[in-house]
This record gives sequence, C-alpha cells and structure tokens, in this order.
Amino acid sequence: MNWVVDNLDLIGRLSIEHLRLSVVPIVLGFVVAIPLGWIAWRLRITGAVLLTVAGLLYTIPSIALIVALPAIIGTSLLSESNVTIALTLYAVAIMARSVAEALGSVDAGTRQAAVAMGYSSWRRFWGVDFPLAGPVLLAGLRVVAVSTIALVTVGALVGIDSLGYLFTNGFQRRIIPEILAGLVVTMALALIVDGLLVLAGRALMPWTRGQRTATAKEARATSLGRGVNPGGAL
Repeated sequence: MNWVVDNLDLIGRLSIEHLRLSVVPIVLGFVVAIPLGWIAWRLRITGAVLLTVAGLLYTIPSIALIVALPAIIGTSLLSESNVTIALTLYAVAIMARSVAEALGSVDAGTRQAAVAMGYSSWRRFWGVDFPLAGPVLLAGLRVVAVSTIALVTVGALVGIDSLGYLFTNGFQRRIIPEILAGLVVTMALALIVDGLLVLAGRALMPWTRGQRTATAKEARATSLGRGVNPGGAL
C-alpha cells in the first residue's frame, strides 16, 4: 500500500493514457463493424465468409499482431498506431458478428410494416432496424469495450504507456503492489466503462426498460401459476 500511495500520480497518468488508447479502437471498431455486419446479415454466403475471416483475425495473438503491423503498414514499432490498428481489428472481429445478429433479431413483421408505410431502405435501417437492434448491439459493444481495455495492457511490451507498464515494471522489479495496482485499476476502468455504456443504453433506448419490466412480470406470473415462490421455496 505504501507503493500505491507514493505513486498515485503515476497510476493516474497511466490510467488516462490507458483510457485514451482504449476509446479510439472501441469507437472505430463499432463504426467499421456496422456496414460489415449489415453485409453479413444481408448477404448470407458472403456474410458467412466475412464473419469467418473476422473470427480468424481474433485468433491472432495480440503481441504478434502488434509486432507484425510495422512491417505491413510501415509504421515504427513504438508507434501507438500499431496498438490502435490491432485493437480496432479485434473490435471489428467481435462487433461485426454482433451487428449481424442484432439485425437478424429485428422482427420481420416490423420491417414489413415500415415498408408499407413508405420507408426507404436507408430510412428503415436508421429509423427501424438500427434502434430495434440496439439491445443486442449494446451487448456486443460492452464485450468489445471490456476486451479492448484488457488488451491495451499488451502495448506495454513494445513501450506504449498504459497500465500494462505497472505489470512489466512490477514484474521486473518484483514489486507485487505495483502489479496488483495495475490489475485492480484495469478492472476498475473496464467496470466503469461498462457501467457508462449501460447507462447510455438506458438513456438512448428507454423502450427497453418497459420490455424488461413486462418480461419480469410475465416470469413472476408464470412462476406463481406453477406454485413457485420467487423469494424462496414453499
């Protein structure tokens, strides 16, 4: 604890850098995944190939990808661009499938009703499909956010400042509190970002709260009808 108290300024600075490095891939991954996910949902055969390739990208070890990128795109090994691009690729790999599944979860009858009302394909996508796919999209985005925040720590192995520095430096100097501080703060950042996404989802999709309430009431009515006490055994 003495080490933590004496190095709060370092932990704070690294936390800000870690968050900055995380936000860009999360946002870019989400934006790029929307058209890719739409293609995967719309064109089934092409989509299957697209999602398979995306899945294979996620199997590449992060440190190997970060080290290989300079040879592919011509950047310096110590450039933040390598980490940003690598994490964006991972985010797209996860989010593209989530977008396809989210669009597939929208009720076909609702789409037909929108077409009958004169909605163009573009207007229907943004006015009907995208909002109704919101809960599944949010679930995928939460997974992307947490995994990205965790993977940013790998950048410390190639000299990129983040909370991963606490792991590498603590291991080299055998300072256990430093390693634990990096672990705890990384987890805290992931939980905070995840919580903010949940709050944003509730604010942007207020209709989902009514759906959850109705589902909870139906489940309670069903359990009572079967003679089950939700608060404990009878």
